[in-house]
Amino acid sequence: MPIERHALLSDQRTAAIVTPDARVVWMCEPRIDSPPLLAEMLGGPDAGFFSVRPLEAAGGPVQRYVDHSMVLETSWDGMSVVDYLDCSGGLPTEPAARNRLVRVLAGTGKAVVEFAPYRGSEGTRLERSDSGIEVRKGDTHPVCLRSSPDLEWHIESHGRDDIARSEADLSAGPVVLELLCGTGADECAPAEPQRRSDTITHWRTFLDRLALPPLQTDLVRRSALVLKALCHGPTGAIIAAPTTSLPQELGGSRNWDYRYCWMRDASMTAATLVRLGSIDEAMDLLDWLLRLIDTGGASLDRLAPIYTVEGKALPPETSDPGLPGYAGSRPVRIGNAAEQQVQTDVFGPIMELVWRLGRAGAPLDGRHWRLVELLVDAVGRRWQEPDQGIWEIRAAPRHHVHSKTMCWVAVDRGVAIAGTVFDRSVPEWARLRDIIAAEVLSEGWNPDEKAFTAAYGSTDLDSAVLAVGLSGLVPPGDVRWVSTVEAIEAQLRHGPTVYRYRRDDGLPGEPSGFNLMTCWLVDAKILIGDLDGARALFDDYTALAGPTGLLSEEHDPVTGQSRGNFPQAYSHLGLIENALNFAERSPDG
Repeated sequence: MPIERHALLSDQRTAAIVTPDARVVWMCEPRIDSPPLLAEMLGGPDAGFFSVRPLEAAGGPVQRYVDHSMVLETSWDGMSVVDYLDCSGGLPTEPAARNRLVRVLAGTGKAVVEFAPYRGSEGTRLERSDSGIEVRKGDTHPVCLRSSPDLEWHIESHGRDDIARSEADLSAGPVVLELLCGTGADECAPAEPQRRSDTITHWRTFLDRLALPPLQTDLVRRSALVLKALCHGPTGAIIAAPTTSLPQELGGSRNWDYRYCWMRDASMTAATLVRLGSIDEAMDLLDWLLRLIDTGGASLDRLAPIYTVEGKALPPETSDPGLPGYAGSRPVRIGNAAEQQVQTDVFGPIMELVWRLGRAGAPLDGRHWRLVELLVDAVGRRWQEPDQGIWEIRAAPRHHVHSKTMCWVAVDRGVAIAGTVFDRSVPEWARLRDIIAAEVLSEGWNPDEKAFTAAYGSTDLDSAVLAVGLSGLVPPGDVRWVSTVEAIEAQLRHGPTVYRYRRDDGLPGEPSGFNLMTCWLVDAKILIGDLDGARALFDDYTALAGPTGLLSEEHDPVTGQSRGNFPQAYSHLGLIENALNFAERSPDG
């Protein structure tokens, strides 16, 4: 089943992926980067699932989110199920490792319920109890499925794993199923209707503070909810995506674990939410970063590209031999070796975030000024180094034009913040900014290709160099940048998608088109005045969203299907930025 047709549940500590027929096929517990409890998405039914369906055929299901929230309803003729990860009682910010997946079945006929959790090589043993099903395992993190007392469960053993089945008669009234994970998850809680209402209120309270643009408002709203769902409530970190190893190429090995906090991705996510009118996520992320610097022993100029949501080093990158991967795409990776790379572009998005907060009137103080100073100092130390760049190429480092541009952004925005927010003048920063700009324009431009290229002295195109104009390093009408936009569209665009690059990057196979780069091309076309072309590409892009409004990392123009981890922060923040840019530059949106 195409991944873009799936839906997301979140309580801002973990997440679940639900198929269009209400089958939960991915859920990690107790935390987003913990081992999966349900992993059918990456290993078939033997890897764990939680399904509900009508006993008798009842037509195809229809799925929607309820009241602009992260509460999901799947309906058949005569039956429906409402699913949500409980956000009542302050759970999204609670550090305790406990989660509650709630499933409410209602209708007139009978429903079949199947519960088959995954514990890897340990195997899974289930036991009936007075309140439902207990998952027996060796560790101390309890997992149980609570259900109505009159629900009769049957447990079958399939090798190392058990599966629990039951039939629920819905004509007698709604049936509530609760998958409780963690110590205290089954403590006394308000009745289900109150918790559902509180969960809807949690998401609606966030939406109510946003200023949504008039173009594609429903998709922008859903995209904002996705970004909020990727914010880790207890710590303030923001993850790139809630999944691992969904392939960039079907059957290939370009499968990466995105359940962590990249400061680049996180800063861009928070900056987009600031632009929509919400500063809380950005302030929380900066608090997370400041704690990392102050207590985690991290030197800002040696900041790792990736951290866990708790601000710790990632585990070594390994693969799970027990999971065959999505559509046979191995390996299923745990951890991400890109943590060890040098990525000097990270300084730009962090400073861009602080700059947007300053423009929004956020309460920036001495701690934030110290962060600005550290960022500019880090750029001064590191900007002349080659790196692996935004795409984390697993090959020799190069002088990437995008990375140099982001170093310029860090200093340029630092100069602006110093003057407009903290009433300071730092002439040496302005000089550094101009030195970086001069080098980018001299070394990054290839007159033979008539484009800014991927790296100094290279001939290959990379759509990330659109940042040269999008950042303001050159004005929108600069003939070199306009020529670069035209070259990228001619060579890297394929229908509704834009490839990052088409060169050999040292890995087998080839990734699909990258959604964020499609959004950057839309923004570039807006800037150069091609509003009709920008709108046509934007319409093509928004058509890629699934029925519930979610977007994956990439798009395969050959098969027409989504690829990569899902849903992806980049893809949703890009859509929002497009809609906001249209609203600013086009009178009719």
